[in-house]
Amino acid sequence: MLYALSWLLVAVVLAGWSLLVWAVHALATWSLNSAGAMAGNPEPGSLLSLPAWLADWVPLDLVGALGQLVAWLGPWVDATLSAAPALATGLTVLSWVLWGLVSLLLVLLGAGLHGLIALWQRRAPTLAAGGAA
Repeated sequence: MLYALSWLLVAVVLAGWSLLVWAVHALATWSLNSAGAMAGNPEPGSLLSLPAWLADWVPLDLVGALGQLVAWLGPWVDATLSAAPALATGLTVLSWVLWGLVSLLLVLLGAGLHGLIALWQRRAPTLAAGGAA
């Protein structure tokens, strides 16, 4: 019974790990592909605008300085965003490698737990007999 419970625990953790890696990979891939679409934006400052309720509270000097910073960084950000979709392939490989390594460790953990249960069950009758004598 303990063997089944230990392997069930390993299977549940492995399923949770697989779901987590899948979700993070999907979100990261979507983000990288969306970043490539943002690269064609003609005006870098259009991505950065203050909401109307906040515009009254922010000093105009800060808004101007922020606009200048965005205009200065615009070409570098544009080049980085246009290269982002190419990173999605590397991210897929990295996700599979990471998933495989951690999954292997989980299976090894299950095997170790299996061995510990076997060792414990082998020694338990000996300890009970020694205590009764």
